[in-house]
Amino acid sequence: MLVIRTAMPHELEALAQIGLSAWRKGIKPLVPKPVTAKIEHGNPFVPFLRELGPRVLIAEIDGEPAGIGACEHADDTISDIWVAPAFEGRGAGSALIAALEAQIAERGHTEARIHVAAANERALRLYQNLGYRQLWKKITFDPILETDLEKIGLSKSL
Repeated sequence: MLVIRTAMPHELEALAQIGLSAWRKGIKPLVPKPVTAKIEHGNPFVPFLRELGPRVLIAEIDGEPAGIGACEHADDTISDIWVAPAFEGRGAGSALIAALEAQIAERGHTEARIHVAAANERALRLYQNLGYRQLWKKITFDPILETDLEKIGLSKSL
């Protein structure tokens, strides 16, 4: 059974590992080796999760955390969707997006936005299948990944 719920403080390490494992699969190949080593060593999901706390949503499948999602700035933009590779294709990402869209609508927005690395084709397909349409495509500097990445901005009417 798939359940969406808020993150709990005692889950921080397990959730950070979900984020890191999903990052390894989808983003790591796009990042320079020195940055990869820094991210692997410092796991930036730990401070991210600590800061956002219960604003992070968890997709739980059969009682196990399967993915995390958030609107980091509590606006109209979904900043993070990370699904553990072992749970891909089981609806966790779609359910997290739907729950975050509901939060965005509750904040009074009529549109949801999301950004994705152009090379992250699996995530891009998911967003497009959920009704997101491309607004822009450009190369931008990612300060966390310390590199230029081609990114795509998408939006969906709510």
